[in-house]
This record gives sequence, C-alpha cells and structure tokens, in this order.
Amino acid sequence: MSETAHTERLMRRVEAASFIRETFGVSCCASTLAKLAVVGGGPEYQKFGRFPLYTPSACRAWVQGRLSRRVTSTSELSSHAA
Repeated sequence: MSETAHTERLMRRVEAASFIRETFGVSCCASTLAKLAVVGGGPEYQKFGRFPLYTPSACRAWVQGRLSRRVTSTSELSSHAA
C-alpha cells in the first residue's frame, strides 16, 4: 500500500461503498465489497482488528481499473482490448 494511504481517512465497508456510489455514480454495495474481500478483485483494504478499512485512493483506483477506455461505439470495445 502506498505511503499516502497512512495519511488518508479510513472508511469502513458501508462508507466505502457509499463513497464509490456518490463519487462515481456506479452501483456498489457493502455486501459486494465483502464478497470481493473473500474471492479477490475488490479494492485494497487494511484490517483494524476485525474491521476492513478502505482509503478513498484505493476505491478510486479500483473503479478506474474496472472502467473501459472511452469509446463512441460499442463496436470499438469488441475490436480492441478494453
């Protein structure tokens, strides 16, 4: 995890999901983040005791990593790697 992660505000799972929804306008539930914490593929987090804690930068990086490149047509996505 980056050095800035230690100075960022830490969010519990419900707040992290809300941050993702409000910041990016995409669907995200705390239960989805919980499942991804088990199977992999979610944002980076740290544990404080039994509580997973997410940083805004980790949530941003996760959303950005899931977005495709900008396109003007769906055919552009099928002919090139997303």
